[in-house]
Amino acid sequence: MARFSEDSFDRLPDRPARVGAHRGPKPRGRGWMVFAWAALATVLLIGGGITYLAVINNNIQFQDAFGGSTTAATPTETPTPTPTVTPITDGSLSVTILNGTTVSGLATAVGDAADAAGWSVGSMANASSTDFPTTTVYYPDPANQAAALGLAQLLGNVPVEESQTFLGASLTVVLGTDYAGPGSSVAGDSDVVDGTASGAEGVEG
Repeated sequence: MARFSEDSFDRLPDRPARVGAHRGPKPRGRGWMVFAWAALATVLLIGGGITYLAVINNNIQFQDAFGGSTTAATPTETPTPTPTVTPITDGSLSVTILNGTTVSGLATAVGDAADAAGWSVGSMANASSTDFPTTTVYYPDPANQAAALGLAQLLGNVPVEESQTFLGASLTVVLGTDYAGPGSSVAGDSDVVDGTASGAEGVEG
């Protein structure tokens, strides 16, 4: 067999100090850090989803442990009740009665009926209009609303209205063509007073 001369590759150590490449040791706690970041990302995604649903739908339904559902209902405001005004009879207030119809003596007949019921009737006259459609009790002072309701109740529950048109009396009744209350059946054949009552404005037609 031929023998070759030795070179540098023939003088190698029997056990080299390092064979191949090796990875360094893994740091402790790395697995827990990965889990913590994953949990945090999950919580953020769930929170963002709930916030988005709350924005697009005010009523979110959740299933309870028994299979039922609970709804986030929007509270409703309770309306404030309107105070009720009790009708009264106040003989200290001045009352004017105007006849807004063609029925002769109607203002006097109604005035007598009101006076007999405890009202203080001062003027009974004709209105400037003889075709006033709806009998109405007018009161310029809001404090006299209860008295206006009381007089309207006597006359057959006719409407009442706060108005500054009639300032000559505390209460002014304008009898309309619809009037069918006390005194409507005993009106005379002639007007008692021509024109409008003193201290009160007539009703324009």
